[in-house]
Amino acid sequence: MNPLKKVFCRAYQLAFYAAMPFLPYREPETFQKIDDLIPLMNRLRVNSLLLITDKGLRGAGLTTPLEALLKQNGISCIVYDDTRPNPTTENVEDAVRMYRGHGCQAMIAFGGGSSIDCAKAVGARIVYPNRSLRQLGGTLKIFRKLPPLTAIPTTAGTGSEVTVTAVITDAETHHKYTMNSFPLIPKSAVLDPEVTRTLPPSLTATTGMDALTHAVEAYIGRSTTKETRSLARTAVSLIFRSIEKAYRNGGDLQARENMLRASYLAGRAFTKSYVGYIHAVAHSLGGQYNIPHGLANAVLLPIGLEIYGKTVYKKLHELGVSAGVTTPEVSHETGAKDFIRAVRALNRRMNIPETLSGILMEDIPMMAKHADREANPLYPVPKLMDARELEIFYYTVADWRETHDDTEY
Repeated sequence: MNPLKKVFCRAYQLAFYAAMPFLPYREPETFQKIDDLIPLMNRLRVNSLLLITDKGLRGAGLTTPLEALLKQNGISCIVYDDTRPNPTTENVEDAVRMYRGHGCQAMIAFGGGSSIDCAKAVGARIVYPNRSLRQLGGTLKIFRKLPPLTAIPTTAGTGSEVTVTAVITDAETHHKYTMNSFPLIPKSAVLDPEVTRTLPPSLTATTGMDALTHAVEAYIGRSTTKETRSLARTAVSLIFRSIEKAYRNGGDLQARENMLRASYLAGRAFTKSYVGYIHAVAHSLGGQYNIPHGLANAVLLPIGLEIYGKTVYKKLHELGVSAGVTTPEVSHETGAKDFIRAVRALNRRMNIPETLSGILMEDIPMMAKHADREANPLYPVPKLMDARELEIFYYTVADWRETHDDTEY
């Protein structure tokens, strides 16, 4: 990255860091069970709402208790269940039409980050009917109060139930729009481990590693506070203690509860301290190839930490101590490498691959530009990189043996 751009990026990040105490951060009102939603809806005087989910969850009957509960209490529930794993602009516009057509007054997002992000974008389009999602993408583009949104996460990973962020994929260009605005924080969230009980082991693993990536990137960045560092360390500790238990025994509700808590805490941490290039690269891979976000982050995490090199040794050593995978007495470099090795070993024990297949060499410059536009100048990364430099992430994570069998590198 050229020196002038570096100065601009760091000045931009410093301005946001200085403004942090004055920005309207808030936490959603949290509940433990879906039954707690009825008093909330009565308080909000809601008698018609839009439930945003996906066909897999609804087909498995996971939304049935919620739908029945709302019906029993006289609340009309309109269901949009076409949300894709990486929600698209088409998903959002279809759901907006349903919301308006049925006179809904609130929304419930039931699912992983995709359903919650979709609902956030729906809310944004409802209060900005004359603006496209492209126009609403970026930082601090949304100021109007959204319709009441309750998030019920069925995965412990994205932390979307507490963040200012929504990520939507353009259905035509496959480019992902990252929206970062305070009104996108849901009004309430239900953290019920029971709804995560049937999450398959593979999704338990990758969404849990997504939460770990949130905590790590929030911690190693240059805009941390005492609060966000504490949140990130606690999240890392909970994840290392609980993710394999949840992966191997989905019915371990204590492990499920710990993972939901970790995801929530990591979401709070990165909402204030942001993420980094690992997330930006993962978003571009999801937009281009529809690679699930959690999987992309899980595979990229150890790779990205190695690319950052010595700029993150001290902080990774501290996280390694919190995770219980190293000791305070070793050098920062040794502690950092212990932590990275522990992340790789965790992935391996949960059958997460070390590389991603299907990445085409000719797509890399374009994806790197998308990652550059998302991350710079906002993300306070430990080491600044431009689009050309970011290409190393893609070359390192790609499984060239599958995509380019006859090519030497």
